[in-house]
Amino acid sequence: MNDYRDHERENIKDILQRMPEFKSHACELLQLFDRGWEKIQRHGDLQRWQTGFYALPQVTPSSIDFNTDRVRIGRASDTEQSQASITSSLQAMHPWRKGPFDIFGVHIDTEWRSDWKWQRVQPHLSPLQGRNILDVGCGSGYHIWRMLGEGASFVLGIDPTPLFSMHFATVKQYQPHAPAYLLPVGIDDMPERMHNFDTVFSMGILYHRRSPLDHLSQLKDLLRQGGELVLETLIVDGDENTCLIPKGRYAKMRNVWFIPSIAMLAVWLKRCGFKNIRCVDVAVTSTDEQRSTDWMQFESLSNFLNPDDASQTIEAYPAPKRAVFIAESI
Repeated sequence: MNDYRDHERENIKDILQRMPEFKSHACELLQLFDRGWEKIQRHGDLQRWQTGFYALPQVTPSSIDFNTDRVRIGRASDTEQSQASITSSLQAMHPWRKGPFDIFGVHIDTEWRSDWKWQRVQPHLSPLQGRNILDVGCGSGYHIWRMLGEGASFVLGIDPTPLFSMHFATVKQYQPHAPAYLLPVGIDDMPERMHNFDTVFSMGILYHRRSPLDHLSQLKDLLRQGGELVLETLIVDGDENTCLIPKGRYAKMRNVWFIPSIAMLAVWLKRCGFKNIRCVDVAVTSTDEQRSTDWMQFESLSNFLNPDDASQTIEAYPAPKRAVFIAESI
């Protein structure tokens, strides 16, 4: 992956140095890019991923569409490679968790219908046209492409999971100069008090943090004054004093620490320096939105719920319910 990595690094360096608001942090961010890719290059599955990556069609796609539910790269007619061959190459990067994508006519039916989340979030956003955006815990980068489709000027995703960088690279190689980038690091690695971004997304991250208030403060420190936070997280029913702290696992996940009520999360946001706080969507996660597929063949939501009562997790906690909050940095 050295050729892709080096090309991407030069693109990031160039755009950061051309943006006055990011120039002072360019060196730090490039160091994070290098550190993350060093980890990727030590990963035991890298050879398998690379084999699939380099077997994909080396052609210029006839068209690209970031404004469709399946983020689309090209069409089947763009390449002489068979659909079976492209599928095999993409399957080498199994599991695909966040999507869906359409790569030269091959539908990557990911575990999560991330397009459903986007449909719940997008109507409530300030227009993304011309904005600098950070997507914390961006996964495969699916939402990065949707943000770019909405006209964002610059989108930076951060996620330390090596496989997600491969999924992002699979799309980025066909749009190499798009102002969208992924740093293979977590939020704790980001420079302190950047105050650079117009919009910061944190979707599906808060409940994985041991200190949720620290996470909210970190998000505020990345936003410019008046910038917009988009927060999506698990919630439970209750008043401003209600918060679920699992004794062990929650829906078989080891790293779930705090699941607040809507009212309690609003208090947290206010205490951490946000205003104009509003909950704009609440949705129960269904087994149509998160499920096993040919592209993610491990256990999924149906395995995490009580088989006799789908309103509970297998540990007898309330089943996953998610809320979207929009707030403004003071």
